[in-house]
Amino acid sequence: MTDQTQPWAERTVDMPPQTVEMRPQPHPYQRGVAQVTPRKSEPVAPHEPTGTGWPEPEPYTRQGFDARQLKRGGEWSVLGGLWAFVCWGIWAISSRGDLFGPVITFVLTLCVAVGLFALTRTVGRLVLERQLGRVRRSARGAHLLTGLFLAGVGIAYLRQTEWVMDAWNWVRGLF
Repeated sequence: MTDQTQPWAERTVDMPPQTVEMRPQPHPYQRGVAQVTPRKSEPVAPHEPTGTGWPEPEPYTRQGFDARQLKRGGEWSVLGGLWAFVCWGIWAISSRGDLFGPVITFVLTLCVAVGLFALTRTVGRLVLERQLGRVRRSARGAHLLTGLFLAGVGIAYLRQTEWVMDAWNWVRGLF
């Protein structure tokens, strides 16, 4: 028997010695390998061509307004809009007055951005689709142009903020 003073001794059991054979016994099963009995193959009917084949694809025709197409590239407009909003907020808070005027200014800026987006989509439709016969699959160009416009508006708001311009001139004076 084992020494009971050891904490692990109560969980161990003495086993009788085993005889070791020289060659390993084959296991009837192998791990991860399934025994599959082959099926009897059943007769398959021969293929008879009908002569119709695959139908020819129809040429692309515009089916009207597609909302999914307008979403592609929208991250540019959202990024420009967030930049313009943050810069507008800095300008509006720095003015220390009534916020009615700055809110109206920002709403009008967003209306101009929506109008610019619609204008670029219209010009793209006239030039790309009608004149050049190309298919537009996204609104990335219109979103990019709108995002650049909103980023420029944000910079214009910052240029009207006195302490931002003082800081900019100080940094520029260092170099």
